[in-house]
Amino acid sequence: MAVVRASVVQAAPVPFDREKTLEKVRALAADAAKEGSKLVLFPEAFVSAYPKGLDFGARIGMRKAEGREDFRRYFDSSVDIPGPAVDHLGQTAAENNIFLVIGVLERDGGTLYCTTLTFAPDGTFLGKHRKLMPTALERLVWGFGDGSTLPVFDTEIGKIGSVICWENYMPALRLAMYNKGIQLYCAPTADDRPTWPSTMQHVAMEGRCFVLSCNQFTKRGDFPKNYDAIQGDDPEAIISNGGSCIVSPLGQFLADPVFGKEAILTADLDMDEIARGKYDFDATGHYARPDIFKLLVNEAPMQAVETMKSGFEE
Repeated sequence: MAVVRASVVQAAPVPFDREKTLEKVRALAADAAKEGSKLVLFPEAFVSAYPKGLDFGARIGMRKAEGREDFRRYFDSSVDIPGPAVDHLGQTAAENNIFLVIGVLERDGGTLYCTTLTFAPDGTFLGKHRKLMPTALERLVWGFGDGSTLPVFDTEIGKIGSVICWENYMPALRLAMYNKGIQLYCAPTADDRPTWPSTMQHVAMEGRCFVLSCNQFTKRGDFPKNYDAIQGDDPEAIISNGGSCIVSPLGQFLADPVFGKEAILTADLDMDEIARGKYDFDATGHYARPDIFKLLVNEAPMQAVETMKSGFEE
């Protein structure tokens, strides 16, 4: 099999400004493509912010007017699918001849979803994955995904899928992705703790796949002045500290975790390492025990309202 060069982009968006963030994506993707990368990953919620430190004015039984305005600003900077932002990202992929995987805030009706979008090198929008389980206060501002957006795309460089942030702590979800044969496991995140890279090593070894993890690096000064975050107002205060990395199927860092700065991390992925890794461990193959353990995955879309066009059956 081929060697695939891949990059993860650890940078700051232009928070709450969708158009300026899309232009920054275009520039950063071009920088990664100049390194020869065929797959480029951006962080969770890159378009157009991971609002770390905000509480959106919420208390049990209470919501502040200022928090509602924070949500309105967040909502207005999100992405419609399909829509102009998706078209722009497709153009970015095509201009640079890359597979592009990027975290966005998706707007659907009155709800926001933490979503990843995947594009082919000709700009084709391959599909999306909605985060199944927002974590802690994320549940206040993001809806829950369902099993209908758990794709793994079979491409000329390998099978590409994405699992967002703490979804990577959901064993059943990981197993479902392994069963789809995922090879290029994209893990955009907002977790900048020093323990996160070890999780990525575990996932790589468990799935015998390449894991690309990507986080933002942001400072308070990257955000608007009227950003009432717990980190305060010092423009040099770090909001998100990075920790992006690339890991081989046997758990070795091909690009070591980087904290404390913006960076584009690039590595060459020898796809033959996947088969070498599965020689002694295949989580849904020869190392599984289906006589004892079974996983049921519901991939049907869950609709709150279903409309019948032909009337009731007699």
